[in-house]
Amino acid sequence: MKHLKIHFLGGVGTVTGSKFYLELEDYGILVDCGMFQGAKSLREENWKPLPIDVSKINTVLLTHGHFDHVGYLPLLVKQGFKGKVLGTAPTLEIAEIILKDSAKIQEEEAEKANKEGFSKHKPALPLYTIDEVEETLRFFKAIEPGKWIPLSPAGHKVRFRFNGHILGSTFIELDLHEKRFVFSGDLGRLQDDLLDAPIRPNWADYLFIESTYGNKNHPHEALESIFVDMVKHTIRKRSALIIPTFAVERLQSVMYLLWKLYDKNVIPNIPIFVDSPMGINVLEIFGRFPKWHKLSEKEYRNMCNHVHLVSSYAQTWETIDDPRPKIVIAGSGMVTGGRVLTYLKQLVDNPDTTVILVGFQAEGTRGRQLLEGAHEIKLMGKYCPVNATVLHLESLSAHADQQELLHWIDEIKNIPEKIFLVHGETTALDAFRTKIVDEKKWRCHIPQLHEIVTLAL
Repeated sequence: MKHLKIHFLGGVGTVTGSKFYLELEDYGILVDCGMFQGAKSLREENWKPLPIDVSKINTVLLTHGHFDHVGYLPLLVKQGFKGKVLGTAPTLEIAEIILKDSAKIQEEEAEKANKEGFSKHKPALPLYTIDEVEETLRFFKAIEPGKWIPLSPAGHKVRFRFNGHILGSTFIELDLHEKRFVFSGDLGRLQDDLLDAPIRPNWADYLFIESTYGNKNHPHEALESIFVDMVKHTIRKRSALIIPTFAVERLQSVMYLLWKLYDKNVIPNIPIFVDSPMGINVLEIFGRFPKWHKLSEKEYRNMCNHVHLVSSYAQTWETIDDPRPKIVIAGSGMVTGGRVLTYLKQLVDNPDTTVILVGFQAEGTRGRQLLEGAHEIKLMGKYCPVNATVLHLESLSAHADQQELLHWIDEIKNIPEKIFLVHGETTALDAFRTKIVDEKKWRCHIPQLHEIVTLAL
């Protein structure tokens, strides 16, 4: 009898830090390698070495390129990883952009901390450097989705299948000792302007499914009417409409929505500034991988030409000082960093400003504070009063809701031996577990951080 140990190294009890290590007797597989975000207690986990022998990991499999699924990769290499990192071509290109951006920010913050002396660490160091990211990229290998790929002489194999979350994203099927392990990754929506609906698995002996919105269904919001009203308000007040977005997918989705409203003569030609160097780089990836999204070449070109792309920090200040009413789309989506902090620091105290949150806001983030009605938020070391109107549009989420998650597993023909609920906060996990047990009578388990589950195969 063969045995397999599953190490839950992240993405449990929270929506960040996804890392699932499958330790076979003859092979080691890590599914995703993400960074923790949000609360300080979680971020501190990023500084700890993994409680496994990293040198025994043969392969890392990436579901998609978001930071909370790829951001830990350079640290994995620093700890002795020398295997292959497999993902779709768009996923690996997005991961490269995100890792380089992360390293650049960390290096700059460490340099500033050492110069100004505000860090308790002497000297302050980045988690990893741009040089260490370059070293990590040597292990990347792009794979074609939909095809089974052999992993070892023992017959282990893997298949990546489209799951509609962001450009290049997939769920992962692993066949190990005649058992199928299915990792959902982050699942996308049934209806999305840019991406097709997720493919569904038809068999799973062990299922690892995300639960970000396991406790709720997205509302049916009249998005066009909401945006039209907000644009009219912004023009009337000669103010700013600020939309913090994730650089991958949501930024492009918001761009597309605003361009379509203009193209249909529903809103006037209000200046739209896209201030996210990472988002602009990802926009170029959309151009290089047209088969991965719905946009025609003409739509893509017209959408890009309709906005002002802000490349330098000097242009950020020019945009802030621009007296015209304007829309600003800037990173980051949870307001944890990026250019949007500069805009908010200057404009969030203005009651005529509108802030629209368009994605999930994790516990411990500024986005969550805004969502919950904080009267002030700390930006760049200073507390700023929040007088702006803050809206949250859940229907723009790139994550499947409870109904869509249940729809995704409906195609599974067998009764899984066990379902592991991951990538969710406690309330969402508990609600989703109850729903699956009530509707499917399937056995569910909510793992804890660093828990190890041993299976006999």
